[in-house]
Amino acid sequence: MTFSITIPSYKARFLHEAIQSVTNQTYRDWELIIVDDCSPEDLFSITKPFLVDKRIHYYRNKKNCGSKNVVENWNICLGYCTGDYVLCMGDDDRLRPNCLEEYIKLMEIYPHLNVYHARTQIINENGDVIDSQETRPQYETCAEMLFRQWAIPGKQFLGDFLFSRQWLNTNGGYIKFPYGLSSDRTTANLAAKEGGIANGQEITFEYRDSPITLSRSQNMRIAATSCNETVKWYIKHFEGILPKEFHGYFVSKISDMIYLDVTQEPLTGFCYWLSHTRGLLITFPQVLKACVRGIASSCKVNLKNAIHD
Repeated sequence: MTFSITIPSYKARFLHEAIQSVTNQTYRDWELIIVDDCSPEDLFSITKPFLVDKRIHYYRNKKNCGSKNVVENWNICLGYCTGDYVLCMGDDDRLRPNCLEEYIKLMEIYPHLNVYHARTQIINENGDVIDSQETRPQYETCAEMLFRQWAIPGKQFLGDFLFSRQWLNTNGGYIKFPYGLSSDRTTANLAAKEGGIANGQEITFEYRDSPITLSRSQNMRIAATSCNETVKWYIKHFEGILPKEFHGYFVSKISDMIYLDVTQEPLTGFCYWLSHTRGLLITFPQVLKACVRGIASSCKVNLKNAIHD
């Protein structure tokens, strides 16, 4: 069994650690695809010492995909893969040494699935553990996966998932949403639609949450609109098996995005959202409530800063 591990790269700071974590794998039948998204940082100098290993390949995009279109680079990485299964990790994440070995064990119990899941630990910029992903049943049907996803929502990241390369290619690669928002979940859900998903019980992946994490750069106005499109996508592909918690989850998510946007830009944010409620999943009163929360939060921060000054 051959694994293709991909690192769509833009940031230099933790890239060496990410690559090193792949070379430390106890299971040795893998290839590593690093695609530099036309970064202004010198990623090649970091990668070059590793290229003596013929399993490691470096490519540089001629044009930057950018954070909004980050999924394009995921799929560019996929285009270079030759392995049976594909794992896409961030340039600041890490695999534990037993990651691929644990996937092999899971495959022996549940062969021929389109998607497998690894339990994840969240680390900070110093590599300290700050949280761990909840445990999940070793096997779930697609309906069970969807229920857990919204009835008891937990943390989820792209690097959690291992996909069949054949399935990804047949289905057009990773599903595209701005900033990759929900792209990991939707791709995994669709992959599980036929045969379900198997979940590893050991922590084998480390997601880094730091000030330079991509998800922190999201434009909340684009992200909220993307949530609307995500809802439409789910209704199209999973109508009839969506749990009752589905709608409330996205209402809450959009409300939080509006709150964050208004907290950052109280006046322009408030004016923007009151004039852009049409077509949103949430109602005008819900938008207004989120805006008021954002303004209150902004005033509180400004008052606190004024007192300290």
